[in-house]
Amino acid sequence: MLFTHLHLYPVAGEPVEDGYLVAEGSRIAALGPMQEAPQEKGIDCSGLTAYPGFIDAHCHLGLWEDSLGFEGDDGNEETDPCTPQMRGLDGVNVLDRGFSEALEAGITAVMTGPGSANPIAGQFCALKTYGQCIDDMAIRAPAAMKFAFGENPKTVYNEKSQTPITRMATAALIREQLYKAKRYLRDLERAAEDEDSDEPEYDAKCEALLPLLRGEIPAQMHAHRADDIFTALRIAEEFGFQAVIVHGTGGHEVAGRLAEKGARIITGPVLGTRCKPELRAMDLAGTGKLHRAGIPVAVCTDHPEVPIQMLALSAGLLCENGLDRRTAIEAITLSAARLCGIDSRVGSLEPGKDADILFFDRDPLALGAKPLAVMVEGRFVCGKLEG
Repeated sequence: MLFTHLHLYPVAGEPVEDGYLVAEGSRIAALGPMQEAPQEKGIDCSGLTAYPGFIDAHCHLGLWEDSLGFEGDDGNEETDPCTPQMRGLDGVNVLDRGFSEALEAGITAVMTGPGSANPIAGQFCALKTYGQCIDDMAIRAPAAMKFAFGENPKTVYNEKSQTPITRMATAALIREQLYKAKRYLRDLERAAEDEDSDEPEYDAKCEALLPLLRGEIPAQMHAHRADDIFTALRIAEEFGFQAVIVHGTGGHEVAGRLAEKGARIITGPVLGTRCKPELRAMDLAGTGKLHRAGIPVAVCTDHPEVPIQMLALSAGLLCENGLDRRTAIEAITLSAARLCGIDSRVGSLEPGKDADILFFDRDPLALGAKPLAVMVEGRFVCGKLEG
C-alpha cells in the first residue's frame, strides 16, 4: 500500500515535507521524500501528516473495566502484599470499551498490568489495542515487573492491620522477596552446572522475578515523592536490575540528582487534582524540568485514573508548560517505546517496524484532535483513506 504526498513525522528522524510511505503486509517497507517514491499509483494524502501510533507507557487498561464495579476490578490481588506471579495477561479484558476509545484517539499500543496496591504487584504486558484475543495482541509478555512505594501500599494494608503500614516495611518486603528470588536463581544455576545439585522446589513468586533479575525486563516502579523515588532506585541498584520510575510527581524537585543516578521517568497522569499528600508537588511544568535535566521521559494516563483517550491532550498540556513539542510527541511515541523495551517494533516510522500509522489533518496535541484514520499492522482499523 503506497501513500503519497504525505507530511511525514517519523520521530526517529527529521520530518519530510512532501513524502511517501509504503506499508507491505504488517510492516513499513519504505518511506522518504516524494522524488524517491515508487513510480506507481498510490493514495494521495495531500494535507495529511503521518505519525507513528501513540503509546501509553503505563496504564491499567482492561483491568478496571468500563462501567463495572467489583465484577470488572482485576487490578490488585489485595490478599497478599507481594504477588509477582500475577500476570497482567491473565486479567486484561481486551473487549473492554477502553480499547476502542484508545484506537479512536490514535493509541495503538499500551503497557498495562496490575497495581499499585501491593509492594510487588505482578507482571505488566505490552499490547496492541486492536484485536479480540490478547494472545494475538501481545507485543511482549512479560514486559515489566510492577512495584509500588509510598501511600498506596500503606493505605491498603493499614486498613487490613497487616504489613506494610510504613515505607520501611514496604521496602523490607520487596527486599525479602528479591533476596529469595536471587537465591532461587543461584540454586537453579548451580543445579544446571552440577549434576549432583538438586533444583530448588518450584516457587511461583521467585520464578516470576527471574526475568527481572536476569536483565530481560525492567521494573516499573510506582513512586511519587522524591524520597520514594530514591528508595526505588536504591533497591534497583542493590539487586542490579533496570528500573523505570512511574509518576515521579516530585521528581522535578530533585531533577539534578535523579539525572546523576540515571533515572528514567514515565510522568503522569497530568490531568487531575492534588487529591492526596504525595501529589503535593504536581506541576505541569515538572516534566519539562526533568527533560532539561537530561532525564528520559514519557507520559502516561494511568487509565482509568485519566481516560486513555486523553493521552495526546496530556502531552499537549506538557508542551504548553515548558516541554518542547518534539519531546512531547516523543513522550507518547519513541521515548515511550524505549522505556517499555518495545522500540524494535513500534514508536517510530521506520522500515521494518510495525505499520502502526496515524493520519492527521491537524496538530495531534491540540484539544479535541483525533486522527482521520488509524492503521495497525498495515490494516485500517479506524477510518479509511480514499484513493
